[in-house]
Amino acid sequence: MSKVTVVGAGNVGATVANVLIFHEVADEVVMLDVKEGVSEGKAMDMNQTAQLLGFDTKVVGCTNDYSKTENSDVVVITSGIPRKPGMTREELIGVNAGIVKSVAQNILKHSPNAILVVISNPMDTMTYLALKSLGLPKNRVIGMGGALDSSRFKYFLSQALGCNANEVEGIVIGGHGDTTMIPLARLATYKGIPVSTLLSEEKLQEVVSSTMVGGATLTKLLGTSAWYAPGAAGAYVVESIIHDQKKMIPCSVYLEGEYGESDLCIGVPVILGKNGIEKIVELNLNAVEKEAFAKSAAAVHNTNAALKAVGAL
Repeated sequence: MSKVTVVGAGNVGATVANVLIFHEVADEVVMLDVKEGVSEGKAMDMNQTAQLLGFDTKVVGCTNDYSKTENSDVVVITSGIPRKPGMTREELIGVNAGIVKSVAQNILKHSPNAILVVISNPMDTMTYLALKSLGLPKNRVIGMGGALDSSRFKYFLSQALGCNANEVEGIVIGGHGDTTMIPLARLATYKGIPVSTLLSEEKLQEVVSSTMVGGATLTKLLGTSAWYAPGAAGAYVVESIIHDQKKMIPCSVYLEGEYGESDLCIGVPVILGKNGIEKIVELNLNAVEKEAFAKSAAAVHNTNAALKAVGAL
């Protein structure tokens, strides 16, 4: 019997749960939220689609009852608040650090062997906080960001090529932010053909730029953060773990010398299986990519420093 808990039943969390049940990734999916009735209502709504969509996964909603999450194999943490007008980055980190830390501690009381998938923002820093404050082995704490950024990269590549997105390969490494992510255009391919031979340098740079501001573009259009792709990306990561698929997915993970960086969580390709992170894949970056990665890592270190400033670590 496999079990997944999603903490936070907002747009992203509910989408993670919905994709998991539709694909029957686990036998049971639990949604937990602090707001009375929200996760129960969404779980009931989802359960009422079972006959229509033909799935057998059990969906449970609860309000702050961590006992319902007992023996979860994977726990997805989406909880936290969005940045509000006038709020500094440090203030956002202070609030969300408290929420993520409390959630993770409560989860581990009931599921001591769970693998954690962090979506809460700022994601690289919240992943680092979870790892450092809980003392878990690094294979069990994973930030989702790279999976989402890479999916957006493939979308923009497919639009530029006028092709099926499922036939494009592209990878994004680095921090999960507008200025810190690094879409690796040099390594992108369409059915094995380097995309750099199919698109002009100008068009390829346009794709890279669109990818980097992909989240901000949607926020501007929607008036709030996106949820379909982030939710699907979270479920994609969970599925590779639960089904031991050994997929190579870029995720925010703790580095100890890989890519020349240490003591931070940042996006790099990893193999995901039943033990969580089974291997960190070191790509052969060129000088320009190495420099971009070092700059991205420096920015993530800078954001992590705010955790100490607000007393979270």
